[in-house]
Amino acid sequence: MECDVLIVKPADQKNVYGGLDAFSLTAYEPPLWTALLAGHIRGAGYSVKLLDVEVEKLSAEEAAKRIIELDPRLTVISVSGTNPSASTQNMLALRKIVNKCRELEHTHKYIAAQGIHVSALPERTLAEEKLDFVCCGEGFYTITPLVEAIKRSAVSAEELRNIPGLCFRTQDKPVKTEAAPLYKNLDELPMAAWDLLPMEKYRAHNWHCFGDIDHRQPYGLIWTALGCPFHCHFCCINTMFNSRPGIRFRSPKKVLEEIDYLVNTYGIHNFKIADELFAMKEQRVAEICQGLIERNYHLNIWTYGRVDTVTPAMLEIMKKAGINWIAYGFESGNKTVLEEVSKGYDFNTVDAVVKMTYGAGMHIAANFMFGLPKDNYDSMQQTLQMAFDINAEWANFNSVMAYPGSGLYGDAVKSGSRLPETWQGYSQYAADCLPMDTEYLSAEEVVAFRDYAFKAYFTNPRYLKRMENIFGLETVEVIKEMTSRPLRRNN
Repeated sequence: MECDVLIVKPADQKNVYGGLDAFSLTAYEPPLWTALLAGHIRGAGYSVKLLDVEVEKLSAEEAAKRIIELDPRLTVISVSGTNPSASTQNMLALRKIVNKCRELEHTHKYIAAQGIHVSALPERTLAEEKLDFVCCGEGFYTITPLVEAIKRSAVSAEELRNIPGLCFRTQDKPVKTEAAPLYKNLDELPMAAWDLLPMEKYRAHNWHCFGDIDHRQPYGLIWTALGCPFHCHFCCINTMFNSRPGIRFRSPKKVLEEIDYLVNTYGIHNFKIADELFAMKEQRVAEICQGLIERNYHLNIWTYGRVDTVTPAMLEIMKKAGINWIAYGFESGNKTVLEEVSKGYDFNTVDAVVKMTYGAGMHIAANFMFGLPKDNYDSMQQTLQMAFDINAEWANFNSVMAYPGSGLYGDAVKSGSRLPETWQGYSQYAADCLPMDTEYLSAEEVVAFRDYAFKAYFTNPRYLKRMENIFGLETVEVIKEMTSRPLRRNN
């Protein structure tokens, strides 16, 4: 059963959701980074397997036993998700799995970690976890030479220093090698190894399928670009890309070929475009969308955009291609608060963009943040009022976390500000969730307002009436059932 590399996606749903039974509400997204890494490793001539602990609903002990049974030369725990916040909050899951492996006599095999969190804090990760290695950044040019060294029994400090993007111990001290280069030509990156995953088990978000809630499976991801050209102070995504803003594109031809494969092989209808920002370059968006229109697959897709990047023509062709949902990061209803974290856009364009999006027949997933550094009760109320005014079909209300790798985390460490006592505390829905204190409010006050805003929005009669008109009474009942499940908070 031995293989060269086993890539594991860890998960601890019970603690991430504070004990809330959220399984009927949440999505199970195919783990993009594990599949991308597996495709690259396989393309380089090594044997590879994948284990998605989340979708298989395995305990830490069950996951450890599966790892031992598969007997890989190198196990890579990939602590990354398509949402940047998914990394830090799953570090406790990584710890449980690694510790169980070590307890079950898996001491003679190598275990590494890869992902946003460990890339931001490689030395600390090695000090705190029973790992042999941390692979910083994307991992493509780190994991393959590492497994080659293991196969040749050449795992000496001298050999390891030549592997880019690696952090390891020597004489009980961490050594971090030079950063690995980013993958330049994405068309040369082999297709994600979807065949190594149980694709029939993945499921779309409940809101993605409003109006057809009983058909959330199968569910797939497609990516058209890596990286983000922006540098919002609260975001940690570019930690994966050597902490530099930038974006690299796949050709539309390669994107469409992969969609063809996923549709024809797995019958996938519900898709997420996993790019940090898809709706950006109108000509490129149009080329991909035109290919989808010609294929006439009748897909249900959601993706990300920005208020200052979309155009009427872009939205029109996106809708024709089956992109029914676009997620905008409105973040705050207060201009001063927003500009403080390097995400400024012209507030005067919000109404026009919202009307333009609705006019194209698209639905909005609106993202809002509470607890930015300059937030007070008045500014957070402005943000909630913005949400009411937009009245989007879905809204995400998040407390501001100082995620490792973000500018806010550096600020918090430098100033001695409070940070969560455990990595689990970085989960928005955990009982011990601890966002940042603002200049005017405590973290506890921020969380309380966030939970109030969620309830106020999704029980608002104006919102529920709009949802009934668009999606029907069945969707309204789903929303009502969702709001009947209060989160458990320690404070």
